[in-house]
Amino acid sequence: MPEFWVASGHHLTRLDAAGRMLVTDELLLAWLARPEILPPDDACPAERALHRRLLDHPRAPVPDLAIAALQDRDAQDNWRLFLTLRDRLLAAGTVEGGYAAITRDGVRLPVVFLSQLLQLILRNALDGCDDPQTLRAAECLFRPQRAQVRDGALLLADDELVTLFEAEMHSSPLTAMFSGGIDSLDVLGGGNDWTYWSRSDAHTTVLNFGGDPQARQGMARALTAFIKHMLGIAVTITPHLRADDVDLRWYVGLDRTGTAIGDALWRSQPQPGPLVGLFALHFDDPQAVRADLAGQPVWLILGQEADGAVRMKPQNLLTGLPLAAPALH
Repeated sequence: MPEFWVASGHHLTRLDAAGRMLVTDELLLAWLARPEILPPDDACPAERALHRRLLDHPRAPVPDLAIAALQDRDAQDNWRLFLTLRDRLLAAGTVEGGYAAITRDGVRLPVVFLSQLLQLILRNALDGCDDPQTLRAAECLFRPQRAQVRDGALLLADDELVTLFEAEMHSSPLTAMFSGGIDSLDVLGGGNDWTYWSRSDAHTTVLNFGGDPQARQGMARALTAFIKHMLGIAVTITPHLRADDVDLRWYVGLDRTGTAIGDALWRSQPQPGPLVGLFALHFDDPQAVRADLAGQPVWLILGQEADGAVRMKPQNLLTGLPLAAPALH
């Protein structure tokens, strides 16, 4: 089975009996090496000492006085956020349990930390997956995408890459012209799926979300795996192309605009933004859903923001489904 998303750090974890990732010292050490945490050249001695201490003992308690001793206020904020993340994970015992607690309790953390957790969780949930379309669609759950229409089809490209290409265009138009820019990225499908494995960490493939049914099916499979792994609930998710005659008895926005679209459709108001994806979710076990919604689909709605970005919020799936009993303990 080809490897993918090596940068997630999945290889640094161990699994418990339930298949969830234990928080290992190796994983904590990898996070201590991230640029958001690594002390810069001009860091004060107190910050350097704190970092060295945690490299030796990554689980060591850090009193707030040690953080207050740092000269740089931004460094204080960064360390408090990192330690909040670390301590939540250690208290839960697993990465999945820590993420569930963070979501349940509404703990505010930087997007970069949450994205790292989501990638790690999805890497575990999709371990053994051999379908590049599913894996590429799953990237959308932890990396913002930029939508564009080409030949009448909606394409999703990695937003960070698009931003880099745009900056290159402004700083060096000639270089950008020869590199091909965003148009040089390969659209996944049509026989090139095998190339995904060698560049999964580069995020350089484009998802043909509007023109290739396999891309939408891949998203459905990624969402199914995430829900099964995090909530232990089996569901069947089916892509739909149109929102006509949809009975929105219950819906979950997969992003901020998707929630706004669902609210507008519920109130028979104009749609506030482009609809990117629509999925019908059915629970395999009728006992898992609230009795008043048994047999009814839960609609999952994905939208696009005004700047063309698609920024998914998979945590909505953990808190927004009409479950018969709470799933996040």
